[in-house]
Amino acid sequence: MNSRSAILIGSTLAAMLLTSCGTPQEQCIRAATRELRTVTGLIAETEATIARGYGYQSEEITRWAWVRCDFDRFDHDAIGPAPMCWEPYSDTIRRPVAIDPAVEARKLSALKSRQKILQTQANAQISDCRARFPEPK
Repeated sequence: MNSRSAILIGSTLAAMLLTSCGTPQEQCIRAATRELRTVTGLIAETEATIARGYGYQSEEITRWAWVRCDFDRFDHDAIGPAPMCWEPYSDTIRRPVAIDPAVEARKLSALKSRQKILQTQANAQISDCRARFPEPK
């Protein structure tokens, strides 16, 4: 197994363990409030954009790095320094972009309305989670 495979397997296992963390009640509440948390984050982002006066646009670009080549592609018994290769990697950059404050204000209003509805739904679902999965005392 090469190092990239080991890293991929390790990060996959870590993600699986993190998603299974918590008691059944905590998992239920986390699932019940997922959309509410998303909308709340979007509200904070929109408020920051309005306060700043401009937004950000994320863009993924490809950069190149001069690195040691993966030994699996070469003779392991070779004498001398390891060969070097250009390897691509992805990088995300943020660029400032102009906003229309009126559009952002309408978006913020719609998000806050949606947040109120989701909060009501989440409260009912949280009560249901607590009833279905009582915490031990």
